Amino acid sequence: MKPDWDKLMEAFADSKTAGVYDVDCTAEGKPLCDANGVRGYPTIKYGDPSNLEDYQGGRDYDALKKFADENLKPMCSPSNIDLCDDDKKAEINKFQDMGEEDLTKYIEEKEKEQEDAESNFKDEVSKLQSAYQKLSEDKDAKMDEIKKSGLGLAKAVKASLKGSKGSDEL
Repeated sequence: MKPDWDKLMEAFADSKTAGVYDVDCTAEGKPLCDANGVRGYPTIKYGDPSNLEDYQGGRDYDALKKFADENLKPMCSPSNIDLCDDDKKAEINKFQDMGEEDLTKYIEEKEKEQEDAESNFKDEVSKLQSAYQKLSEDKDAKMDEIKKSGLGLAKAVKASLKGSKGSDEL
């Protein structure tokens, strides 16, 4: 992916409205990555720098370029309010009217909701994995019990009965 990403950065190097960058999250870029929820590598983010979103598309140059051409452009935000529809303008105005303290509280509450949702998801996945493991172990034990009950020998006897009937006809 790195060569395709480098090619994409080169394609957008002279853009006045869009940027394509890479950040080393294991070195001096770690604080930026932590602040934007980067957990695995490589991670691709896009959008308003203050509200980056996860990219979920293809990782080859053609897919990246197509996505970039269609999506990396000025977008509705407090600094580009003229690009917003009336609903987004009203939402931006609502947040601007809150004041910094209330806005900080609102953001913290919503981030807590996100953390809780992620934590709940991980807990439930862990429960599913445990249930799967138990079911798999139970199935393996039952299959072993069935084999030990003589199933293989019964199949061998049945096959030999068919074989002996065929030899009586000669």
